[in-house]
Amino acid sequence: MKVLGLGDNVVDKYEHIQTMYPGGNALNFAVYAKRLGADAAYLGAFGSDAEAAHVLDSIEQIGLDISHSKHYEGENGCARVTLKDGDRVFVGSNKGGVLREHGIHLTAEDLAYIQGFDLVHAGLYGYTQPELPRIKELWVPISFDFSSDFTEQQVNEIAPLVNYAFFSCSHLNEQEVQELMVNVTNMGCELVLCTMGEEGAILFDGSSVYTQEPNLVKALDTMGAGDSFLTCFLIHFMKKKKEGRHDQEAMIVESLKEAADFSSKQCLVEGSFGFGKVY
Repeated sequence: MKVLGLGDNVVDKYEHIQTMYPGGNALNFAVYAKRLGADAAYLGAFGSDAEAAHVLDSIEQIGLDISHSKHYEGENGCARVTLKDGDRVFVGSNKGGVLREHGIHLTAEDLAYIQGFDLVHAGLYGYTQPELPRIKELWVPISFDFSSDFTEQQVNEIAPLVNYAFFSCSHLNEQEVQELMVNVTNMGCELVLCTMGEEGAILFDGSSVYTQEPNLVKALDTMGAGDSFLTCFLIHFMKKKKEGRHDQEAMIVESLKEAADFSSKQCLVEGSFGFGKVY
C-alpha cells in the first residue's frame, strides 16, 4: 500500500502545559498509515517559523517522504488547544497559516508523483478542493474527511469527486446521519463512514449498514482519535482490496474492528502522535 496525505499540517499548542505537538488531518493520516505498515508520504505546505521547524524535525525522525511539499515564508498552521477530562478542546487557530494564504497548487510534476499512489487522503481543512478534479482524472482513489464543520454546499461539491467520505457526526441525530450517508453514496461515493464519539461509528456502502462499537478507554488525550480510526479502516480495507478479495461485508467488518482497536490506543497518546515540545 502506497498512500499520500494531502493538505494540512499544524502544531497543536496545548496552552495549559505550554507544549506543542505536530498534527493536522493530512499529516496525521500519513503518520498513522506509516505506523500501520503502509508506504506513506505527505504533501502540504510549511511555514518558516519555529512551529514549522518542529513539525519538519518530527517528520524527519518518523521518516515520511515530503519531497513534493511547499515551503513559504510565514506562519505554519497552528491551533490552540486545551484538555477537559482527556477530551481535546480547540480554542483558536490561524486557519492553516501559509497553507491558507498560498494553497497547494499542484504542478505537473506533483500530479505525476501522485499518480504512483494507491490512495490520496485529504480533508476539509487542507485547502485541497480546487485540486480534487485534477486528482480524480488520475484515477487514483480519493478519501476525504469532512470533519464536523461541513456545509451542504461543501458536501454537494466535494462528494462526487471522492471515493471514500468520512464525517464526524456527534452533532447529528440518527435520521440525519442516515440521510447524509444515502445522499453521499447517491453522489457516487463507494463508502461513507460517520464517527460519533462514544456512540461508535456507522458505515454505509450503498446497500448495507455496518455499525462499530468503540473500544472505550480512560482517555489521556482524544486528539487524533477520529483520524486514527479512518486511517486504520482505510489501510486495512484498501489492503484487502489490493489483495483481490471480493467479500466486501467481511472486509468492512474486519477493517472496522481494527480501526476501533487502533483508535482506542491513540487515546492514550499525548497529542496526535507524540513529539511534544515546550514553547
